[in-house]
Amino acid sequence: MNLTLSTREVGGRTVVAVGGEIDVYTAPKLRDTITELVAGGTYDIVVDMQAVEFLDSTGLGVLVGGLKKVRAHDGSLELVCNADRLLKIFKITGLAKVFVIHDSPETALA
Repeated sequence: MNLTLSTREVGGRTVVAVGGEIDVYTAPKLRDTITELVAGGTYDIVVDMQAVEFLDSTGLGVLVGGLKKVRAHDGSLELVCNADRLLKIFKITGLAKVFVIHDSPETALA
């Protein structure tokens, strides 16, 4: 039930590094972070999920909600994810077609 979040600016984009579990208990923390960034005028976000161990439907919902928020401002929310077990979730749900998913922060920021 632990979630770590950190944000940093890289070349005009904001990277939100997420670690631990994104589930029904911790997802609101991620949602609040994305909401605060968008409210503050940040519309190009990269969510780095390399350290995420678990993701449930609530976490997926938060990511989709974040995507809708930034798209309302012509922004983008892209993911960094290279764990097969998480990529499988995106593929099964069809969200692999909705999100731009990179295998490293470097490719996301290139």
